[in-house]
Amino acid sequence: MTVEALTHDEDTAAEAVTASAPQAADAPAVTEPTSSPSADSDSDSASAEEKPAEEAPKPKRGRPKATAASAAKKTRTVELILTVTGTADGEWQAELKNGSKWVAKGLEIPAAAVSRAAKELHSDLSGPIDEVINQARDAQAAKVAQLEAELEAAKQALADLDV
Repeated sequence: MTVEALTHDEDTAAEAVTASAPQAADAPAVTEPTSSPSADSDSDSASAEEKPAEEAPKPKRGRPKATAASAAKKTRTVELILTVTGTADGEWQAELKNGSKWVAKGLEIPAAAVSRAAKELHSDLSGPIDEVINQARDAQAAKVAQLEAELEAAKQALADLDV
């Protein structure tokens, strides 16, 4: 092969790769080698060995260049998981996870803050959370009433001993 034939083959291969860049991922670009008749008569076995190498050019290293469709700005999403846990006693805790890394774990949160945050986020969230908070409030009120009754009984017993 002559030098002109080799450089011509490289130029046409480069043009074919740049012209069909979106198709390069789906199917390899096929280019027809052009060579002089004297090169074909020299060795057919050498051209048969070179043919597969010419059909599939080596992929370029590095990142592929952005096309018009992929050049549009893509929104980057961040995965944050906030878990708020409440007990029947009205104690609330929050945990925050960023991907697989814990940012905060076991933070004590007042029930009023949980209720306000739920109302700010969405009404569908605030309804069930307020129900749980109200049940805890009612349970604590019943516990206070029971303790007050016990306190009155203890005061009465103390007054009976002072006679």
